[in-house]
Amino acid sequence: MTDKSAERARIAVGALRALAARRPDGIALLDGFTDAELDAWPVPVPEAVRVVLREAGGLEAGGFPYVFGPRGSSHGRRPFADGHWTLGELNRGQGSLLVGVDGEQRSDWGPVVAVQPYDEPEVTVEAPAFTGWLLGLAERLADGGTVEDRPLPTVFTEAVPSVEIAESADADAELVALVGRGDSLTDLVDLRSLPAYPCGVSWEPYHSTDYNTADTGSSEVEFRLAGDGKVLLIRSMVSGDFLRGGVRRHRVPDDAGPRAVAELRALAAELPDLISLQAGCEDEEMDTWPVPVPADVRDVLRDIGGVRIAGLPDLKLLPGAPEHVVDPEVHRMMGGDGTYWPVARVVYARHTALAQIRIDPDTGQWGYAVSVPTDPSSLREYPEVTVLAESLPHLLLTVARLARDAAGSPAFARSLAGATTWFFPNTGEPWTRPAPIGEWASSTDPLRAAAAGLPAGTHVADLRQAPIPTDLCFHRAEDWPYGDGLDRLHFGAGGRIAAAVPLAVGPT
Repeated sequence: MTDKSAERARIAVGALRALAARRPDGIALLDGFTDAELDAWPVPVPEAVRVVLREAGGLEAGGFPYVFGPRGSSHGRRPFADGHWTLGELNRGQGSLLVGVDGEQRSDWGPVVAVQPYDEPEVTVEAPAFTGWLLGLAERLADGGTVEDRPLPTVFTEAVPSVEIAESADADAELVALVGRGDSLTDLVDLRSLPAYPCGVSWEPYHSTDYNTADTGSSEVEFRLAGDGKVLLIRSMVSGDFLRGGVRRHRVPDDAGPRAVAELRALAAELPDLISLQAGCEDEEMDTWPVPVPADVRDVLRDIGGVRIAGLPDLKLLPGAPEHVVDPEVHRMMGGDGTYWPVARVVYARHTALAQIRIDPDTGQWGYAVSVPTDPSSLREYPEVTVLAESLPHLLLTVARLARDAAGSPAFARSLAGATTWFFPNTGEPWTRPAPIGEWASSTDPLRAAAAGLPAGTHVADLRQAPIPTDLCFHRAEDWPYGDGLDRLHFGAGGRIAAAVPLAVGPT
């Protein structure tokens, strides 16, 4: 251990013992641990931390406990999880105090981070190390403070979207290794060189309780200290609430089509019993189709006309598949001829949906891949859409990546099916908020302004910054008409804008 951490540990223990002796009715130290107990913990315990834990397993002040280890400290949680242990609860259980416990060669534990994910979320890095934090706590108590007196941040640092780090050309290699591919609902806080302590974190969760939904919100925030305490990862677990706003989603590579074709061919060669490809078609045949076929789609369809993967709906990309035929009323509600290209019939329990590529009838461009329920009464009463991908090449590239991930699983089909429940609408993905059309009345954004001309009562959503996949459940909007309310869906700019026009307004 370093001289500094050892000295802090000794001073902190001495100060706490003196306080407990002087104020026996207000401060009590919990029994310490033996070295044998410390050696049995699933995380390494540095010697400086042992100096504290041999003497005190925690403290109680004013009925408020801090517990230095797994003995009753988890409050229903695992004592050592996600790179940290929970020292105690804050603000009557509305927050937690975490200390990092990763690492084999460290002289101390740390950092110490106070997190409050509810109401007005706050994250504060209170100290870089456990022994320093404990010494500061002892000094506050000696000055007449309580354990509930939190040190207020004097400086702030930014939380950065993990996808931004993963895809940045000049991002720190150590941070890139820690975030991997990144996740649209996960932010990273770099804890390696904060300007001062305590340091606040500029951050807010991706979900919002500002708008009512049909469900009771149960969103949570997951905190994880990673890389021996070098970073804090904050993940929004969105459930029962709408998304607050836009996210940083993964960039679709310019060569998504050729990449997808190459990877699907490789997978089909490696796993012939699980993956097979249907032949594509020539440009002359595509020229006879009732919709124009842009170059990026042709690049795919010349090589692949269909994809069959165990655990997934069959992707049939060429026209004429009988299972793609839908009820005439559903066809009308989806936009009618020339507005979408079917690619898969999706079955979920007793329900079905149609995965499709949205087509901009004004430009002929093929846009987003979405999934829409195909039962007319269900679609009318519960209008909803799931966004699957930004394009057909993107959808195939995503399917190929997930199949590659599942290739190492002993239960390939089950693994892949579990990773792609989003093929059917509203099976657990975050909800993008449908906004009343009036909110876009003064928008200067061209796509929003164009949609603002839809009839009154329409609900709209901008999907350009939505996570993929995302659920868009129009019927969960607070003032969407109850019951058989949908007249039709509208997709602007190939699905970048989605809208639901209520039946009371009627078709235009």
